[in-house]
Amino acid sequence: MPTKVLIPTPLRPYAGKSASVEVEGKTVGEALTNLTRAYDRLRTHLYTDDGRLRSFVNIYVNDSDIRYLEGDDTPLKSDDTISIIPSVAGGSAAAPLSHDEIRRYSRHLIMPEVGLEGQQKLKAARVLCIGAGGLGSPATLYLAAAGVGTIGLVDFDVVDFSNLQRQILHGTSDVGRPKLESAQETLADINPGVNIEKHEAALTSENAFEILRDYELVIDGTDNFPTRYLVNDACVLLGKPNVYGSIYRFEGQASIFAAKDGPCYRCLYAEPPPPGLVPSCAEGGVLGVLPGIIGTIQATEAVKLILGVGTPLIGRLLVFDALRMQFRELKLRKNPQCPICGEHRTIHELIDYEQFCGVGHEAEVTTSADLTATELKSKLDSGEDILILDVREPQEYRINQIHGSILIPLGDLPQRVREIDSAREIVVHCKTGARSAKAVEFLRGAGFRRVHNLKRGIVGWIETVDPTQPMY
Repeated sequence: MPTKVLIPTPLRPYAGKSASVEVEGKTVGEALTNLTRAYDRLRTHLYTDDGRLRSFVNIYVNDSDIRYLEGDDTPLKSDDTISIIPSVAGGSAAAPLSHDEIRRYSRHLIMPEVGLEGQQKLKAARVLCIGAGGLGSPATLYLAAAGVGTIGLVDFDVVDFSNLQRQILHGTSDVGRPKLESAQETLADINPGVNIEKHEAALTSENAFEILRDYELVIDGTDNFPTRYLVNDACVLLGKPNVYGSIYRFEGQASIFAAKDGPCYRCLYAEPPPPGLVPSCAEGGVLGVLPGIIGTIQATEAVKLILGVGTPLIGRLLVFDALRMQFRELKLRKNPQCPICGEHRTIHELIDYEQFCGVGHEAEVTTSADLTATELKSKLDSGEDILILDVREPQEYRINQIHGSILIPLGDLPQRVREIDSAREIVVHCKTGARSAKAVEFLRGAGFRRVHNLKRGIVGWIETVDPTQPMY
């Protein structure tokens, strides 16, 4: 039977802003251990590094100070209530606003839903954004403009020309620079009063807890399934809301996962799709303004969570179709059988998400039948009869192509396989090698024997053989 724990106002930001929570435990010690497991940031406020209850924190069971009972070994009954009583100095913990800040946020301050107290909450808030790209750009721009006091950014990439169509944190002069440097400068120009904390690393199972633990909520701006499941699981285990967004071509999604009593990402998608089944934005493209819409929705939801106003997207999936300019809302339910947030949790720690998603490093996996661009060039120069099969989409083929190649998009290959002469030696390519590897697998299964995959696709061809062609 769970025991109710009353959370004092100064500690509520570290316990999901809840006035009370319910935890399991036969003794006070067990209950508090489970409490700090669910809300990791409470641990440093309640315990010293060697595990002792801090001297300025008292624990009561009902009306009794447990120091005069049996301490952590005090047994609990089903109707007991634990109260955490820290010493307080009085006054507000929120930092006051300067005259400049009052002018800057005046349009917030005159709104009853925000006001002075709400703006102080924003100033005291700590929000982490995973990714400084398409979704992270609009989300962090508006969070900074709104006055969120500390914004953490996780990214390890550099700015590329292909980013500029949608990643509005960065400009042409930033190409080649680390995204975190560019993002910090842009956000500081938007609002110099915001503290930007940079985490220049790929988020992994080894560093996720360390990076996430000091923030009160997380914005998911990721673009791959392994990191998306990693962010979800880390947020669930740390008890932090996960403001989710995803984009592809003309469509986007937004929701809030891992909130108290709400579903998580695994409740919506228990397992990832097989590798290669769902194309990435690099393969399928994305409308440049789409991440601006979804990222701004994420920023809106983050601000609402910080202020404690409105109806957040908890238990709701917002689906946006830009072509039809249409929003739809789908109800989400918490899955009782969810392996990480369900009634019988089977995941208690972070796992190998590359392996879980079946990704590994397929771009680096080669076989004896693979060819490099220079090897293909040598074969062509020697006069060998080679059929070059391009399995990209027509719009990609119009950007660049290997001279003499024929185009059959991967999705059309099963219907058009008879157009391919099985007696010839065949080299298949796409942009980077992932789609062509699937095409090679299909052709070999259909009885083709002399078929090869072009390593690194046309990107490798342009880099090593024909740099005159444009890169996309």
